[in-house]
Parts: sequence; structure tokens; C-alpha cells
Amino acid sequence: MSDVAGKPCILCCAITGSLPRKLDNPAVPISVTEQIESSHAAVEAGASIIHAHVRNADETPSSDPDKFAALQEGLKKHCPGVIIQFSTGGRSGAGQERGGMLPLGPDMASLSVGSNNFPSRVYENPPDLVAWLASQMKQHAITPEVEAFDLSHILQALAMHERGDLYGKLYVQFVMGVKNAMPADKEIFDFYAQLMQARAPDAQWCAAGIGANQIIVNEWAIAAGGHTRTGLEDNIRSDKTTLAPSNAALIARAADLCAKYDRPVATPSQARAMLGLRSA
Repeated sequence: MSDVAGKPCILCCAITGSLPRKLDNPAVPISVTEQIESSHAAVEAGASIIHAHVRNADETPSSDPDKFAALQEGLKKHCPGVIIQFSTGGRSGAGQERGGMLPLGPDMASLSVGSNNFPSRVYENPPDLVAWLASQMKQHAITPEVEAFDLSHILQALAMHERGDLYGKLYVQFVMGVKNAMPADKEIFDFYAQLMQARAPDAQWCAAGIGANQIIVNEWAIAAGGHTRTGLEDNIRSDKTTLAPSNAALIARAADLCAKYDRPVATPSQARAMLGLRSA
């Protein structure tokens, strides 16, 4: 038995993202109806957080608050208790448009606290926009999930939390494997986990791997006592030659890893308690 055995593991499902299209994998849910159905299946498989983007009918990314409102309504109805986490990522809009859905008051929202390179562009998160998004989350009682693409982002999250700039309990996600950003490197991952334990022992953390790194980082995080994220946003394949059949299949794969390390899959109510979120 490892020292993490028995600790519930929170599984986050990133259902859609901004990039994957039906042409890439027909299972990618685009419409709000598809997203609700895909989320329901993922929750049945063990997801307790649904990380959500919205799309236009032509599959391009959107930041339309009305689309987020429809998705939130459907998730509350068909996935009662699930933690709803909206994306404020930079591919869906520019400037404060990225936080236009925050007045809807989801349980959580993603927050990138620094800039970095993406495969073909700079992912810009200027300090004034980061501060505004964080203030909006505080105003609407939304717990941020800080998406850390670099070590400096973890340190910035720690500093912002210490200053009281972030609402609620600190939750940091290590994002590894984005081309031109932080690779999926086990030594660096171990350093990240140790840093969080040393400097924020009361915080929770999770990790996500992009593409073929998904299952690798899932296992690292589960084995180390953290939480993890999977889903078609980050990876559309089960293996090099096989498309993933659904978000639920990727969640089930992560749940199997939880069993391997004697970690129960957290229920939505357990996840809420661990993250300090209000009851559903």
C-alpha cells in the first residue's frame, strides 16, 4: 500500500476545448446538447468536474455567455451535483470578453496567471487581465483552477493566493506537453508536486497531459496523490492508431489507474468538500 492509498482522486473531464473538430474525432461534443450528453456519460464514468468551453455552430470557439448559460442549465439538470468549471482561456475571446460568462457564477473557472508559448502563437495573459479575471471570480464567489504552463505560473498562483487575490481554496493544475511550453518531464513534475506540498500543504493540485502525454501524466498525478484531468480537449486518441470513442472512455481509463493505486474516485460531493466548494 502506498502512502496515497485511500485518498479520493478528483477526475476532471475537459469535454470540448477550442481546437478539436468533428473532422478530427466525431466524438468531440460541439453543440450544447452534445456537451450535456457527453458530460453525463463522463460523470457516470467517474468525472466530478466538467471543464467546459462553448462553440459556435461552425465549430469555432465562442465566449458567448448565453451558450455558457444554456450549458450550465443543462449540466445542473442532467448531472446534478457535478462541479461546473468554465474556461476563460485565450482562444475563445480577447481581453475581458474571456470573462463574460463569470456573472453566471459557476462553481469554478480556469485562470491562467502568466503568458507562454503555444504551438504557433503566444498565449497572452497580461497582468492587468489576470488581475481583472481574478477579481471577477472573487466578486462572483468562483474558485479558480490555476492552469500552470510553467514554473513561474505556480509561483505566481502561490503569491496571488497569499495576497488574497484568489477566491477560495488554492487549486493548481500542472499542464504538461503543450508544444513550446513545459514538456511532460517526470523530474519537473516531481519538483512541481514537492513544491506544492512544501509551500502550500493545505492546497490541492492536479495535472493534465496533452496528446499522447495524457495517460502518462494521469498516472504520475494519481500515483503522487494529486488529482488529474482527461478528456477530448487534451487528447482525441486512445492510442496512436485509435480515436477515443468518448469523453467517458478517457475518464474510465483514468479511473482504472485510480484502482491501480488504491485510490477511490472522488464523488462530486467529496470533490466539493476537498476543494472547499459550496454544496450543490
